[in-house]
Amino acid sequence: MPLKGSTKLSSVPPQRRSEFLVFGGPAISEDEIAEVVATLRSGWIGTGPRVHRFQEDFRKYVGAHHAVALNSCTAALHLAMMAAGVGPGDEVITTPMTFCATANAIIHCGATPVFADCDRRTLNIDPEQLAEKITPRTRAILPVHFAGRPCDMASIMSISRERGLRVVEDCAHAIETQIGNRHVGTFGDFGCFSFYVTKNVTTGEGGMVVTNNQEGAGRIKILGLHGMSKDAWSRFGDEGYKHYEVVEVGFKYNMMDLQAAIGLRQLEKVERYWLRRQEIWERYQTAFADLPLATPLPPAPGTRHAYHLYTLILDIDKLKRSRDDVLNALARENIGTGVHYLALHTHPYYAKTYGLKQGDYPNAEYISQRTLSIPLSAKLTDEDVESVIAAVRRVLLGG
Repeated sequence: MPLKGSTKLSSVPPQRRSEFLVFGGPAISEDEIAEVVATLRSGWIGTGPRVHRFQEDFRKYVGAHHAVALNSCTAALHLAMMAAGVGPGDEVITTPMTFCATANAIIHCGATPVFADCDRRTLNIDPEQLAEKITPRTRAILPVHFAGRPCDMASIMSISRERGLRVVEDCAHAIETQIGNRHVGTFGDFGCFSFYVTKNVTTGEGGMVVTNNQEGAGRIKILGLHGMSKDAWSRFGDEGYKHYEVVEVGFKYNMMDLQAAIGLRQLEKVERYWLRRQEIWERYQTAFADLPLATPLPPAPGTRHAYHLYTLILDIDKLKRSRDDVLNALARENIGTGVHYLALHTHPYYAKTYGLKQGDYPNAEYISQRTLSIPLSAKLTDEDVESVIAAVRRVLLGG
């Protein structure tokens, strides 16, 4: 689907960009800036009315009964694990094709991350591999909806019900993702979302847990603010002072109104920005179809892709060069890139701590050696997109 105002690639592609195109730059407009200024002028910049409103707006957007805003998706995953009853001696099955926060949240609970290989084309966890990793110590499953493509939640939920396991969904890439008319994050016991600066809705730093479990939501809220029974807005609001009690040993994981101010305005534009990223994603699909690489699979029937990342899997045998060579060549073209991801079991900490080695997860390793992500943001202009396309083609075709 060509972008509005774009033209077909010419035989002589545009020259290298004069300015560096940052990977994952957020689309920030004057209304976000105005909301932050209004927050500063209000005198309430910590956890207060805007956080409460953002929680409610996000809860309605994804169709959950409860939502708790926190300062990161890492915090969301950690507290969701705790609320799911994960603790020392437990195992939690997840994918090695994810950011380290997914595994670290499990470790912070005193549990052990157990990896199940991903599918080489969807990049999501393979339910058959997952089922094979279940042991008597398995407490929960932590699927990651990679790049905005939903996992096979029907299979995962079937396995969880059959084996009596909890499910915490990592939805860091998947704010708009749906299966049927249902948002991901609402299939499992808890869904965890990210509002990091590169995400489809950003608060700079921030996260959210959604759940239909009232008791679990209440515990996450308490754990996210030192284990206190009341937050500052409840204590110092205009309804009179209220004492708090410390009912658990908690954490300093709360979101601020300064962050929520950005999120409130971002969430209003989530569908418009989704359409723009879809337009860019489809332009890339057309432009790269003839190159020595695998483009992302189209969205599965009956699902909605969030179009969070556009990941290329290079055919390094045909190219006769490494993925890192391509990354550096694109940097010289002034195109910012990302790598999503180096499989977790190849990182020194996880390999040493859990006795993991090359060959344990061949699909994740295959992807790790070949993947790169190119800019995909509602902020991109048509000219930006065409310059990315031209640079990729120039680097891969040797032009």
